[in-house]
Amino acid sequence: MAIHVNANTLKYVSLITLTLQNAVLGLSMRYSRTRSKDMFLSSTAVLMSEVAKLITCIVLVFNEEGKDARKFVKTIKRTIIENPIDTLKVCVPSMVYIVQNNLLYVSASHLDAATYQVTYQLKILTTAMFAVVILRRKLLSTQWGALVLLLVGIVCVQLAQTEEPDVAYAAAASRPVQNRMLGLWAAIGACFLSGFAGIYFEKILKGAEISVWMRNVQLSLLSIPFGAITCFLNDGDRILKDGFFVGYDGFIWYLVLLQAGGGLIVAVVVKYADNILKGFATSLAIIISCVASIYLFDFNLTLQFSAGAALVIASIFLYGYDPNKGAKLAVRPTLDEEKLLPRV
Repeated sequence: MAIHVNANTLKYVSLITLTLQNAVLGLSMRYSRTRSKDMFLSSTAVLMSEVAKLITCIVLVFNEEGKDARKFVKTIKRTIIENPIDTLKVCVPSMVYIVQNNLLYVSASHLDAATYQVTYQLKILTTAMFAVVILRRKLLSTQWGALVLLLVGIVCVQLAQTEEPDVAYAAAASRPVQNRMLGLWAAIGACFLSGFAGIYFEKILKGAEISVWMRNVQLSLLSIPFGAITCFLNDGDRILKDGFFVGYDGFIWYLVLLQAGGGLIVAVVVKYADNILKGFATSLAIIISCVASIYLFDFNLTLQFSAGAALVIASIFLYGYDPNKGAKLAVRPTLDEEKLLPRV
């Protein structure tokens, strides 16, 4: 007997899922870079996440083709092999996503989880900026106001931080001294790359009769070689000395799968939740990260940090609010959030 699930129930389940995913990923990345065990190579984790995404998308494409192996192979051949120019268009976001993900690990290594979570919301600004420049979209006056609030909030959060490393980071054996400025610039770089890649990918997807999951197969197929090159350029000596999976354990594999599955979770969430609920989920994730950081990483929550975080949260709600709901001038959520597997 089929079970009928109330739409409101699905909305709240989506809200909880997205909230936990946003909060847990930031905290997990921070913990993975501060624990006392042997440090894993972030470049290899990025590569393995791409492999996991590729496998997931292949399974989804196979399912789209009615689980018919012959039809699945013909679709892969027609879309990827027989249409090389279209596939090569995906090279740009493939390279960008690899660099972005590596920058996020640098940021997580040098910024506490709460600051990282708040600062990474700058991607709202960069995505809007590239949407205006590349796609010629227009922002509502409320959205411009939200972007100003976002900038002010992030500046407040950064100015609230001291230059001294947190206890958990400093106590970890064989860890470099924490450099907040490096972490900040890495986060800003990742935000710009995220905004550009998402909008660029949306542009090349327009008018193409290719499923979202097939596009992600193309993306991952191209990302994996770039990721492998990055591994050996950045960490080639250590890979040859200690092995590709040095520092890996159950927690690192969990982190890899959490990153890979994040896009799938968002894809389910946006099917049932609107912009306000997504903003609520992101805001809750920031609050959870702040509270958890106090207990897990001895984070010092100051009044200035709280004020900055509050401004960022307000900007998220304001940006998602459309006083003329349905108006064409409103900036739609990008494919990086709704239809793609987001490169966290």
